[in-house]
Amino acid sequence: MSKRWPRKRFGQHFLTDPGIIDDIINAITPDGDDTVVEIGPGLGAITSPLAARAGRLHAIELDRDLAARLRTRFGNEPHVTIHEADALTFDFAALGKSLRIVGNLPYNISTPLLFHLLELRDCIHDMHFMLQREVVARMAASPGSKAYGRLSIMLGCYLDIEALFTVDRRAFEPPPNVVSALVRLRPLPEGSYEVDDHALLGRLVAAAFSKRRKTLRNALKNVVDEADLAAVGIDASLRPEQIPVANYVALSNHIARRETIGLQ
Repeated sequence: MSKRWPRKRFGQHFLTDPGIIDDIINAITPDGDDTVVEIGPGLGAITSPLAARAGRLHAIELDRDLAARLRTRFGNEPHVTIHEADALTFDFAALGKSLRIVGNLPYNISTPLLFHLLELRDCIHDMHFMLQREVVARMAASPGSKAYGRLSIMLGCYLDIEALFTVDRRAFEPPPNVVSALVRLRPLPEGSYEVDDHALLGRLVAAAFSKRRKTLRNALKNVVDEADLAAVGIDASLRPEQIPVANYVALSNHIARRETIGLQ
């Protein structure tokens, strides 16, 4: 097989370090009962060990040349299916229930893809993704930390987020400009947070963190008043990064229900 140079337009950085590959597989621990979905398999660095342990493996590859190579490579393994498709529009639900999704995600699509998968969380058991370390830090951040923000809240009200380990740039070919990290995401049990209006929650959180150094009283003065904050037990003198996910959800639901009543 001829050498395959990564394509910049797809944001490709191929994982090549055998030790990191083993660490990823050990973190996932796939077995014969699992349906695993790999996003962006590239040259198949983790596709092969996944195929050796998973009961069913679907690999989603946008690059048609790589998809063709993978079909040839895994053509004699009936439990492996290669899909030439865009993960941002792919119908993951068609692959079954309790999916285990894995990927070394191109950094330019990671956030929109995560929000796309949120909509399909009812058919997902867990997800393991390689992402930029700073993105993982924001996802997994706790209230009160500098990294805590919109991503922490908008994902945290649906997912349990666990940062696993960092990966040096030299583990990839070509090396990316950033350090990476592996993150584990598990859908929270039904009813953990009841979000009445996801879009409203998003607008509320975006407004708060657009002025994160101000108090909530000032950051949200054009969105809510102090009576709204008090109604859900939020101290208006706190800053946006000090407010837990549950309080943002409660405030969003309070506003949504008030506006609904006002329309009746």
